[in-house]
Amino acid sequence: MNLRYVPLLQIQRELQGLPRDLERFRQYVRTLSRDGKALDLPPLGLMNPMGKDHVTAVLDALLALDADGVAGRALADVGAVVADNSGDFQVGLVVVDDLMGGWTNRYDYEFGIRFGSALIRADGSRPKWLKEDWITCVLWSSEAATERAVREAVLTVIHRIDYVRRNGPARILRDMLAQEGHVMRAAGCAGPPIDAEDIAYTRDVLAPFLDADDKRTCIECLFGDEAGRTLGFTPRGLSRWAGLALAFHDAAPQGTAFSDGR
Repeated sequence: MNLRYVPLLQIQRELQGLPRDLERFRQYVRTLSRDGKALDLPPLGLMNPMGKDHVTAVLDALLALDADGVAGRALADVGAVVADNSGDFQVGLVVVDDLMGGWTNRYDYEFGIRFGSALIRADGSRPKWLKEDWITCVLWSSEAATERAVREAVLTVIHRIDYVRRNGPARILRDMLAQEGHVMRAAGCAGPPIDAEDIAYTRDVLAPFLDADDKRTCIECLFGDEAGRTLGFTPRGLSRWAGLALAFHDAAPQGTAFSDGR
């Protein structure tokens, strides 16, 4: 797989610098697609074109730390992982407004990013609305702009693509946990915080649902009660990111393999 990093943060900042009116939105649409038929910069489809000052602050912080440079170097570091995969891809970084973006639910987006069908397309097919194949790396407006966050945004998505192409898409919760545990460890992530007592508790709660394949149950188990509340789902007594924290723990060399006892 050939990967080429395309800096997009300055473009986002220039759009963000325009007055928050209809003309900004029109310029955003023109930036996405010059001919109005196919997307030139599809990662920008995830940004909030009418983002407020908090998005400006995040973009300024990212530009100050040369986040595009950090992302490009991270991509170079991980390129060998997918060298034997097919395809030519542009890679871009986008700030998604989960803090005040009215149409953006963080957890629904997280689920799509981690388990969506765009991760595969091994047959080389491309939607008509794409001029080129793109890989989108996501940062969130609710989180601090750091080099670690940028590197994790790039490294996780590349390791995830490699994992899915080698193992197939995760259809049930058990496989989602295995995928994300591997991805976070391979990418050198810090991982969601969780203590030993919560690990045991989360394992017990998730055990009856390991074969679940519906999005609702998987979101509840992977992301915890906070995620469920934002979507009107069932609270299960789980802390934030509980399932992912357990997956990260169990993917460690010293971790206990995830099991429901069968």
